Amino acid sequence: MKKEQVVNCQFSVWYPIFRIHTIKSVILPLPQNVIDYLLDDGTLVVSGRYAPPPTHTHTHSHTLTLTWSDDEATATVTAPEFPEFTSKVLEAINALGGHVFPKLNWSAPRDANWIALNSSLQCHSLSDIFLLFKIFTNTHTHTQTPVDFITCVILCPQLVLRKWSELIPGGEFRCFVKENKLIAISQRDYTQFYQHILMQDGQICQAIQDFFSQHIQYNFLDEDFVFDIYRDSQGRVWLIDLNPFGEVTDSLLFSWEELTSGGEITQHQESPAFRYTKSEVTVQPSPCLSYRIPRDFVDLSTGEDAYKLIDFLKLRKSQQEESDEEDEDDMPQRHGSSET
Repeated sequence: MKKEQVVNCQFSVWYPIFRIHTIKSVILPLPQNVIDYLLDDGTLVVSGRYAPPPTHTHTHSHTLTLTWSDDEATATVTAPEFPEFTSKVLEAINALGGHVFPKLNWSAPRDANWIALNSSLQCHSLSDIFLLFKIFTNTHTHTQTPVDFITCVILCPQLVLRKWSELIPGGEFRCFVKENKLIAISQRDYTQFYQHILMQDGQICQAIQDFFSQHIQYNFLDEDFVFDIYRDSQGRVWLIDLNPFGEVTDSLLFSWEELTSGGEITQHQESPAFRYTKSEVTVQPSPCLSYRIPRDFVDLSTGEDAYKLIDFLKLRKSQQEESDEEDEDDMPQRHGSSET
C-alpha cells in the first residue's frame, strides 16, 4: 500500500468529490490549543455544555475553576475553555440540524460510545465531542487503523461533523474495488442476521453496482480502494466512507488473501461476490456490542494484542507496588491509634 492511498482516503479529500452522494458534513480546522488538549493525558472535559461562553472579556475568561474541599485537603480543577472554536462548532452543529456524528479525517470514536450517557455517538455540544475523543485518544495508543487517532490529529488536524442520521446496521455494506472494478461486497454488521438482506440480495447487489458505475467508478483518485455505503428503506444508496485497499481495512466476511491473490473473486464473475449472514445459525457474537466496552478491552481479554497486555501488566504491577507502600505507611498509624 502506498502512502498516497491512505492520504486520498482522508475525509477532506474525498468529500468534495462525492458531496452530493453522501451525508452533509462540515470540516473545521483544529486550533493548536485544542490539539494540545486532545493529546494531553488528562481526563478533563471542556465546560460550557449547552451555550457558548459570554462575548464579554475579563481577566479570567479562558478558564473555569472548580473547587471542592473535604476534611483533609482542598483540590482545584481547571477546565479549559475554547471560546472561538466553541462558537464555530456550535454554529456547525446548528447548521447540521442540532445533532452530529464527530470524526477526524481518518478516525472516528466508534468504540467510545460506552462512556456516553445514551450509549450513542450522537453529539449536540463541544463537550460531548471532547468526551468521546478523550476516551478514544486514551484507548488507542496501539491501533491497527490506517492512521490512528493521535497521528491523525498531528498530521491533518481537522474535525469533521456529520449530520446525524439514524442508520440501520442492516443497511450498511462494505465494497471492495480493485483496478476500478467492484469485486466484492460484504455485509457490514456481519454478526447479525437480517431477513431483508436474504430476501433482497439480488436487488441490493444490483443497486450497489449501479451506484458504483454511475457515481464512484473512475471518479476516485485511486483504482484500488474500499468504500462503505448505506441503502435506505427507499432503496437509495449513500456513500458513507472510503478506506485504503489493504490489511489496515477490515475485510469483514472476506480475507485479504482472497481479495488480492487474483483468484476466483477477482477474476471469475462479471458481478461482484456478495457475502452476508444467511441464517441465525451463523450469527456471530459481538463482544463490543454485548458488553459496551472499548475494543481495546476486548483485545486484552482475548489476548489478541500483546502490547495492550504488556501495558496492562505494567499498570497492575505499579498499582500493586503503590498499594503495598500505602499498607506499610498505614500500619504504624493504626497501631498508634489503638494504644491511645
